[in-house]
Amino acid sequence: MKLFAVLLPLRDKELSQTYRPDHLAFLEKQREEGNVAANGKFVDGSGGLVIYRASNQEEVEALVKQDPFVIQGARDYDIHEWEMVSKEWE
Repeated sequence: MKLFAVLLPLRDKELSQTYRPDHLAFLEKQREEGNVAANGKFVDGSGGLVIYRASNQEEVEALVKQDPFVIQGARDYDIHEWEMVSKEWE
């Protein structure tokens, strides 16, 4: 499995607030299924970051396109394969 950092920059603040509960429920389901390693919001309010586990970028993009934030136009997304170097997480 590879890791992918998905940046979710804010696109629409009102839509983001409206769909936040749905987004968090989606991420919890993905975490339970082993697809999400970590997630969190940026403290400056500009968006958030999700670390996905997947075989390839296409799998991650398919998951990201199911996120209510993306579906509803609250957030954009940018996917980057990520190589973690911290020994704490291994």
